[in-house]
Amino acid sequence: MKAYHLNGHAGAGRLVQVDVSKPEPANGEVRIRVEAVSLNYRDLLILDRAGQGELNGRVPLCDGAGVVDAVGSDVVQWQVGDRVAASYFRDWISGPFKASYIASALGSNALDGMLAEYVVLPATALVSVPAHLSAVEAATLPCAGVTAFHGLVARGGMGKGDTLLVQGTGGVALFGLQFAAALGARAIVISSSNEKLARAKALGGSILINYRDTPDWDVALMKATNGAGASHILELGGPGTYDRSLRSVASGGKIVQIGVLTGFGPKPDLARLQWENADIIGVTVGSLEHFAAMNRFLTEHAIHPIVDRIYGFDEVAEAYAHLRTGSHFGKIVIRF
Repeated sequence: MKAYHLNGHAGAGRLVQVDVSKPEPANGEVRIRVEAVSLNYRDLLILDRAGQGELNGRVPLCDGAGVVDAVGSDVVQWQVGDRVAASYFRDWISGPFKASYIASALGSNALDGMLAEYVVLPATALVSVPAHLSAVEAATLPCAGVTAFHGLVARGGMGKGDTLLVQGTGGVALFGLQFAAALGARAIVISSSNEKLARAKALGGSILINYRDTPDWDVALMKATNGAGASHILELGGPGTYDRSLRSVASGGKIVQIGVLTGFGPKPDLARLQWENADIIGVTVGSLEHFAAMNRFLTEHAIHPIVDRIYGFDEVAEAYAHLRTGSHFGKIVIRF
């Protein structure tokens, strides 16, 4: 079969297509014929680490969906032909997060990921793909979809009458916007592109702010909400946005801390959280149980993920390059 390996060369990370043996499922394992994978900002960070001489030979990407191709002994929950997607954390099935689960993230330091024609995983690390979704759509779910659902719905309790601030129009942001619309929450979207804001409005965005034209978007947000602020904030930016998020959160509100899109830097002043009795919810994706609950939610509300662009298996470098531009609206997918 064909797969991609990370490889450092001349100080830069690159992806090399290789021919390797097709893996065989052992006891309790399932082999998946991968049909599509999707990219996340995380994958750029991992590729850059490969350029520093780390992760050579590792198969990247955590997001993928396909069809069960073979099952090992003692596997009773899956049959050949079942449509499945892989959970981001192989070992986090349910219950509270444990630090030991970090090592079970697909496409990470310790584990190969999904950018291969066939992948073997424990039967317990898979979920059924919602019947109304294609393989391309299902491939967008494991990281971005579960992250938004875990933070906003499972732990954030977002519901009708709430106000969500969405930063940008990437994968996590648009899942959050779609979840808010399904739940009857008002959504505020900030972006540097009026075209993207118009598309976000069509998905349910009600207050639209171009942060390039309005750098003090937190001031504009507070004015648009009559001083109330946002009950839920998808904090995706990191140091470049955190202080404004803190100034935008409503009394008793929740900041769902996810991203580092602006890099790593100084820590924000958290004093306002105390005075507003607000919370920070730290989120790194979620469990298989969160994934299954999100899939039921997607089915109930007939939600289709937003796919920006689809690349072929031989166009992986182009897909990564497109992600790095930051010009995408929704998810970037590679279809096998």
